[in-house]
Amino acid sequence: MPNTFHRGRFFWIIATQTAIVNFYLGGFGPAQSLLRADQGTSLTVAGLHGTALGVAAIAAGYAFPHFAHRFGRTRSGWIGLTIFSTGLIIFVISPPVFLTLPATFITGFGTSIVINAMLTSMNHHYGKAAEFAIPKANGVSSVGFVLGTAMIGTIAVIFPSLWRVGLLLAIPVAIAVFALGRDKESEDHVPDEAGRQSGKLSGVFWISWIGLVACIASEFAVSFWAAALLKDRVGSSAAISTAAVTAIGFGMIIGRWYGPNIFRRLSLDGQLLLAISIQFLGFVAFWFSHLMPISLISLFTIGLGVSIQFALASIRLIAFSDGRPDLAIGRSSFAAGVAIAAAPFLLGVLGDNFGISRAYIMVPVLIAISFVIVKFIPSNPVQA
Repeated sequence: MPNTFHRGRFFWIIATQTAIVNFYLGGFGPAQSLLRADQGTSLTVAGLHGTALGVAAIAAGYAFPHFAHRFGRTRSGWIGLTIFSTGLIIFVISPPVFLTLPATFITGFGTSIVINAMLTSMNHHYGKAAEFAIPKANGVSSVGFVLGTAMIGTIAVIFPSLWRVGLLLAIPVAIAVFALGRDKESEDHVPDEAGRQSGKLSGVFWISWIGLVACIASEFAVSFWAAALLKDRVGSSAAISTAAVTAIGFGMIIGRWYGPNIFRRLSLDGQLLLAISIQFLGFVAFWFSHLMPISLISLFTIGLGVSIQFALASIRLIAFSDGRPDLAIGRSSFAAGVAIAAAPFLLGVLGDNFGISRAYIMVPVLIAISFVIVKFIPSNPVQA
């Protein structure tokens, strides 16, 4: 694949948008133990916040082809960022669980619209080089993920009651990016007279879609409850465990930024299979570890493994979409929704009944499913 592309204004604006929403995901996911302590809920109830994110992603998947048709991909990204900011403010100022759940849905809807717009915009803009550009953009967005995890974990240690307020730091950054980065001329959009992209998708598309569900489910299951397993195995506090999950984010940054360069001689499927294998090795080490240093190295390795999976698996779906990238990415949002809604919640239920350590056995099952599907449903990416 092409290993160079122009990192101009377009690249940095789109990448920064996704970094903003990843700041929230990086702080919110690992902080489930903190939220649970604040609200006095069980693992199962706390896991409903992941379910709210998942349902939001499904809703965004239905909405995105309409957004892209009506407003264009660029403007859809800005609309998503506005919705995200609104939900985030509501979440921070609304302590009880019956308010944080709908706030999480609104924030998650905006997050998914931003991510979908990034994927389709870069696929269209860079063509074949999108296989290189999208993981690089995700590398930039991972900086936001790490900052979110580190900042919320640090605030939780120093000012335990104010950890949610730290999430609001995403708002001024979003405003600044909008003010400085919006290009009105490039946002002129005329809806396609043929209407939004629609129609039936092939069987191989949907089998690969299941593989994407498994990839995302394994990632979110680990990121949401890794802090809980650390607390159980290592005996660290909820705040320290939350901060330790930053190791996943650092692994994602390294994997997304350098992975395309290192793996460029491999095919799309070869890159994805290698990434899944690295994730599996990291998970096995993490699950058996009872020492913080080994756990941190394992979490970093997991981050390396999951770093490029979403981007590459999404490009596979575009390749199977018969020239309908907006529709394919909308359906990938369904996959994200199903995975995010089900995996953290199911792991929470299993954790309540069998302990978080035994519950984590579901993760290697998901990893195996994604590996088998990529192995036996090969892709030959073409650009639409």
